Amino acid sequence: MGAAETMKRGLRRPRTVPWAVLGVWLAVFLLAGPFAGKFSGAQQNRAVDYLPDSADSTQVARIQNTLPGGEATDLVLVYHRDGGLTAADRQRAADQVAEIGTTYELAGRPEPIPSQDGSTLMYPVSSTQPGQDEDARNDFVDGVRDVARGGDGLSVEVGGPGALTTDMSKVFGSLDGTLLYATLGVVTVLLVLIYRSPFLWLVPLAVAGVAAGMAMAGAYGLHEAFGVTISGQSGGVMTVLVLGAGTDYALLLISRYREELRRHERPYDAMRAAMRGCGPAILASSGTVAAGLLCLLAADLNSSRGMGPVAMVGVLSALVAMTTLLPALLVLLGRRIFWPLIPAFGSRPKARRSLFAAMGTSAAHRPLTVLVGGAVLLGALALGTLNLPGGLRQADSFTQKPESISAMQTLARAYPQRSSQPITVVAPADHAAAVLDRVRSTDGVADATTGRSGGGWTEISVHADAAPETPGETRTIEALRAGLDRSYGAYVGGLSAQQLDLAHSQARDRAVVVPLVLAAVFVILVGLLRSLVAPLMLLVAVVAVWGAALGIGGLVFEPLLGFKGTDPGLGLLSFVFLVALGVDYGIFLMHRMREESLAGAEPQPAALTALRTTGGVIASAGVVLAATFAVLTTLPLVGLVELGFVIAVGVLLDTFLVRTYLVTTASVLLRRRVWWPGRLSREPGRPVPPKEPEPVTASSH
Repeated sequence: MGAAETMKRGLRRPRTVPWAVLGVWLAVFLLAGPFAGKFSGAQQNRAVDYLPDSADSTQVARIQNTLPGGEATDLVLVYHRDGGLTAADRQRAADQVAEIGTTYELAGRPEPIPSQDGSTLMYPVSSTQPGQDEDARNDFVDGVRDVARGGDGLSVEVGGPGALTTDMSKVFGSLDGTLLYATLGVVTVLLVLIYRSPFLWLVPLAVAGVAAGMAMAGAYGLHEAFGVTISGQSGGVMTVLVLGAGTDYALLLISRYREELRRHERPYDAMRAAMRGCGPAILASSGTVAAGLLCLLAADLNSSRGMGPVAMVGVLSALVAMTTLLPALLVLLGRRIFWPLIPAFGSRPKARRSLFAAMGTSAAHRPLTVLVGGAVLLGALALGTLNLPGGLRQADSFTQKPESISAMQTLARAYPQRSSQPITVVAPADHAAAVLDRVRSTDGVADATTGRSGGGWTEISVHADAAPETPGETRTIEALRAGLDRSYGAYVGGLSAQQLDLAHSQARDRAVVVPLVLAAVFVILVGLLRSLVAPLMLLVAVVAVWGAALGIGGLVFEPLLGFKGTDPGLGLLSFVFLVALGVDYGIFLMHRMREESLAGAEPQPAALTALRTTGGVIASAGVVLAATFAVLTTLPLVGLVELGFVIAVGVLLDTFLVRTYLVTTASVLLRRRVWWPGRLSREPGRPVPPKEPEPVTASSH
């Protein structure tokens, strides 16, 4: 009687465990949902929000917030007519500016500044009414644009730092939904093609969507609890990473689960076997990605430092969802979810000629030739980095030119000897006069005037005699900072100074974060593979992929896409993601190769077996991950387009060239030395006779 009751409990347990998991996830969803909805509102997308606390321009922005009225929104109204403005045009401009002044609280009375050729008139307009509230600032800019309108040959554009910030925030505000739906669409198409089932693709896709919501809630929690900076860029990358990495983990798990269903009668038992088989590899790969991303905490730049934990939350959310919620759903749905290709208990899969087996065999015939040829190809592609354009200016940061950028370009043509974008100097009030004299005597300064005062500080607005974000203006900013040494206690900031500080911080972060990422990934690989040579080989491979992907970008960005510069953060972020994600696939391949070696296989058969058994899944995962990052190339920001392109190209290179040919041939050539100094490098593993697993019935448990 007791034995019968125990058997009944054992049969009921497979049904109760998945339902319990679903219950836990339902509770998590109800708790996390409201916080996920706040994720977009927590994003900070001003340039100053990206900067480190020590930057001069950060200090300027903070001091400006303490001045009377707080943070100012600076605009420039640009009135232009080809052939010259008429008296009616000037009157129209004056009337519109007066209307703006009666609607909003302006700082001072705007005065017109005509161009020398008489074709353009600009009105600098500033208001502290919006303060730091993003919605209020956007409403102010939109309101000014509604009033300032042209017609009959007169063009009117609203530019300036405030308008640029508004245009940028609107782009970032539209990213979350656009990116999520576009990525889901791409993943859907690929999963349908991979699984060839009208139903199966829905399960991992739904779980990935749940993981994305969980990641948003977790990232918002980090922002509230620890002040982690969330930007539109980090939010977009997190979304892509959750869906891409999560789908990769699902592909590995479902592939193994399909195999185990042929050996086990009950789906519950098949899933347990599948989790035992591929769970450690999934855990190790996600841990490697998370460790690499956490190295970004050492970055000086707030945006990069914030992206580390935000992206890490995305990876861990994908890991938890795909190893708990996905198995529970698959077990409850049973074998029928695979229809029409249902893996029947006791059946054998159809024998097929493996593409990766053929590729591995061809590489093994002449391994040295293949290795040298592949290395030369990657090196040649890396030379394309010499063709990368210079730093990306804000004027060139949009793929579709907004009004603020058009206004900036109109001003640059009409006022070639005067910058329309002020450089802001803040000085202690008791030194303001001396600082103003020093500023006016600095080479490259066209004019300088004092502005607000309060809290012991005075604001000085400076215009350079060079266009914004040009070498001439950069020299002026550097000359101001050199001339206003710490004896004056002054700081130099403004939009162009912020871009200069961003570039300096990015250079510092590359020098610090890159070695940390390599060291962290190397330590994890050594612990997993019990070797020094194999981890070094994988790291060399992913670094080569990174260089080649950047080189391809150099051949595409300016010559084909017309981009005028590269984002300063492209090198660092693409390195972190390509190294972490590339090593992911290396773990799957080398871990299987090590298993074969431990079973007594010689180096060449072990390498080819590992490639044959993991190649298809790795290829599918690589295509999905590359496609999800490629979605970034459809966005209207050049920096995200460049990042998505480089990572997508790098993942494809890693999947179909490096993993398939170079790592395999290098392993064949190194033979057992690839496992040095571990035991496998000195003696073969214990041979295990091949055995076809017997089908396992429910009663055998």
